[in-house]
Amino acid sequence: PRKKLQLKKKLQLKKHLQRKKLQLKKHLQRKKLQLKMILQKMKKNKSVCIANIGKPRGLKGEFFLNSFCSPKENILNYIDDIFIDNENKLSIEYIKKSNSKFLAKLKNIDSVDEIKKYTNTKVYISSENLPQLKSEEVYWHDLKGMIVIGLNKNEILGEVKELNNFGANDCLIVKPTSDSVDEKERLIPFIKEKFIDSVDKKERVLKVYWQSDY
Repeated sequence: PRKKLQLKKKLQLKKHLQRKKLQLKKHLQRKKLQLKMILQKMKKNKSVCIANIGKPRGLKGEFFLNSFCSPKENILNYIDDIFIDNENKLSIEYIKKSNSKFLAKLKNIDSVDEIKKYTNTKVYISSENLPQLKSEEVYWHDLKGMIVIGLNKNEILGEVKELNNFGANDCLIVKPTSDSVDEKERLIPFIKEKFIDSVDKKERVLKVYWQSDY
């Protein structure tokens, strides 16, 4: 009787894993189709946020520029390609490094009162201006929308909503989806090998060493 019970449990577990695998496959197919449609819409005008406008500096329209590039100095490479908050009417006059910070100025914005209106405004470039990466590398903005799978139990934990740095490490903000294991939003440190197993840019899947009950 004990052997029969063990066999029954094994069969039930096998069926459960097969169902999970099938659900995961169907979910990935749906997400792939949705992504294809989104990419087609974005193809003509895809932009990447690389900085935002910080506090004014002085009285003549200069301001601190908060670079999101890695390393931060890379923003100096995109001066000619930058546009402000998707508005072509605003453009950068210059960016210069001052100690560990960056100072910048917009063309035709020459007073502290004018530049104050643009504090926290996002700064963009077209993704076409980004350098080509090696196959194992990925841009942060490409991680957004990827399905996150926990390898411990092969569960869908959600999809990448955003990336942020809270001091110690870069973190993935993972939001729940209709197919995820629960309704929890998660913060997963982006540390390769320790928490991040692999990033599949083609399938839009990010596999992590992370359990749903963490």
